[in-house]
Amino acid sequence: MNRRRPMPRHDWQIDADELIAFTQELVRIRSVYDAEEQTTEAEAAYAVAAKMREWGWDPQLVEVAPGRPNVIAVLEGASPGPTLMFEGHTDVVTEGDLSEWSFDPYAAEIRDGRLLGRGSADMKAGVAAMMYAARAVEQRGDFPGRIVVAALADEEGMMLGAKHFAQTELAKQIDGVVVCEPEDYEVCAVSKGAIRLKVTVDGKMAHGAMPQHGRNPIPVAARIIGRIADIQEKLQTNNGEHEHLGFDYLTTTVIHAGDSDQMNVIPRACSFWVDVRTTPATDHAELLFEIRDLVEETALAGDVKANVDVIDDRPPVDTPTDTPVVTALVEAHVNVMGAEPRFGGVPGTTDGTILVRDAALHSVVYGPGDKWIAHQADEWVGVDDIVNCAHIYAETARIFLAGGTSAGLGV
Repeated sequence: MNRRRPMPRHDWQIDADELIAFTQELVRIRSVYDAEEQTTEAEAAYAVAAKMREWGWDPQLVEVAPGRPNVIAVLEGASPGPTLMFEGHTDVVTEGDLSEWSFDPYAAEIRDGRLLGRGSADMKAGVAAMMYAARAVEQRGDFPGRIVVAALADEEGMMLGAKHFAQTELAKQIDGVVVCEPEDYEVCAVSKGAIRLKVTVDGKMAHGAMPQHGRNPIPVAARIIGRIADIQEKLQTNNGEHEHLGFDYLTTTVIHAGDSDQMNVIPRACSFWVDVRTTPATDHAELLFEIRDLVEETALAGDVKANVDVIDDRPPVDTPTDTPVVTALVEAHVNVMGAEPRFGGVPGTTDGTILVRDAALHSVVYGPGDKWIAHQADEWVGVDDIVNCAHIYAETARIFLAGGTSAGLGV
């Protein structure tokens, strides 16, 4: 295959054709989690583990939920040194309506320099690139420290894989994490936080013709939603627009009322979900206190009861740019691409968010693929981008494991 890429100062022996073929193998696996269809990411995890065993690695498969394994391999260096982790996930979101696709989402075709398919960018290209990068470092010869290669489960859901890994002894020994999500060559040391909320308003059921005999929860829920929008406006005014993350958002996403959809019945209860996305300027504890206070106050005024359930709370990530894992990645990008990288931010959350929250790890997000293509129909990733990122990951490991300098590790 004819690929053009910058000539790196420290070239790595990475078989580009083999790397792309393995990425295609992963994309052809429909690793969508669906409880009703009883599908999981297990087959993709097994493919990752099989490739690792082919190289002589000893991957550990740990189920974090039935049929949902984490795959973790540790490459031990020849001398003491720091531990670097490359992280990705094996699950993908559903392909959705097939009529919106102009190609088979699981054929993994290559057209005009693009590898096509669901999960190509998010994030099987990143998983393949990080694996081949670690393999290249291992093959070059003795290196200090350790490399952890982790392909985790359930990133697209509740991040069970990252939550499980963060509680392990190995997690405590890691000095830096590169999360290999698609960011189009942007070094993303900051990520938005996320809070998932469910607000339930309890009233009293009654006939629609006799509302005086009930307590309608729907108008109260509507007033709460309006007041939550006021909080968003206040946050955006006070915090302004973050350089890489934009504004804070509190978005109502799902509304449900009653146990049936009868037009002539006032429902007993009404619930709605709020997807909160925050910049580092927002304190989650203070925000949740304010939301709970307004929900309670509005419910009391409406003569109903209401409750706020926090489904998940993922704080923003704001890794200092002088942290060794960030500086190593920046230098690696320059060495491979021949130019300074752009800095950016992750508009959503990643497994790195959990690794920061639960294990206090230093993380940075960087990987092949357009950062806005995830979860869309006609998903794709550039073939050259996969190869470039594999070289950049290997170069990052060389620099980081050598103590953050360009000395050592076969240079």
